Amino acid sequence: MSEQNEQNERNERPQQPEKPEKSEQPEKPVNRLRKELPQEEPAPAPDAPTAAQQAEEPLTGRQRLVKGLWPPRVTRAQLIVALLLFGLGFGLAVQVASNSNSDSALRGARQEDLVRILDELDSRTQRLEDERQGLEKQRQELQSSSDQAAEARKQTAEKERQLGILAGTVAAQGPGITMTIEDTKGTVKADMLLDAIQELRAAGAEAIEVNGVRVIASTYFTDSGTSVSVDGNKINAPYRFQVIGKPQDLEPALNIPGGVVQTLEKEQATVRVAEPDKIVVDALRQAKQPHYARSSSQ
Repeated sequence: MSEQNEQNERNERPQQPEKPEKSEQPEKPVNRLRKELPQEEPAPAPDAPTAAQQAEEPLTGRQRLVKGLWPPRVTRAQLIVALLLFGLGFGLAVQVASNSNSDSALRGARQEDLVRILDELDSRTQRLEDERQGLEKQRQELQSSSDQAAEARKQTAEKERQLGILAGTVAAQGPGITMTIEDTKGTVKADMLLDAIQELRAAGAEAIEVNGVRVIASTYFTDSGTSVSVDGNKINAPYRFQVIGKPQDLEPALNIPGGVVQTLEKEQATVRVAEPDKIVVDALRQAKQPHYARSSSQ
């Protein structure tokens, strides 16, 4: 009975599988994830820069300067500015050249000639300044006057008198000089007297009378045998000039080196210049009506 029970117990026990025999070299375990990943690629060498890295490398200062200057890019505005600068430079060069020529001409003049030229320039500058002040005063009077129309009529009448003096239709008096030319040889010609008139006008003469003939803007001189005609009126020596103006400007203008007095004396004529207290120019001319010219304000 006991033997039978032992036999039953052995049958009821689970049979354990037999252990396989160990091989000499065990196999490595296979990783399923490792099989699914792609094969690794070798990394590039660290000392071989790519093209993108080379493009991102910063440029040096000289390389940036060369890249900005070349190739040149000229716009339309830059071309216009260049042309304007060229024109300005050319004008300055011409001005400097003209000033150099004037300086060289004055550099060779004598000291007394330079003094006379400087005095004439000062006197002309003073006359222009006086005229400017007069015009400024008139403008202020027109602006501040309560009755601008009456003031304008007053100034118009004064302007008419001034223009009448210049036109020879109104008598004039004031300071000035007289010049007498004695021509015993008959060598004084019309062009010499005309030069004297021009020199006096340039020195600021406001009214001139020659041997009873009023000199105006349209006056002309012609030779008439051994005498001279002024606007068709024959006059004979001695030639007497009555000139109204600033004596300190008129007399030096006649006596400058190579001027009117020296030219007449070379022709064996005698010239006398005097400065009386008052000069009267009362020879009158008839006002002429222009045939073609008309006022632009009409």
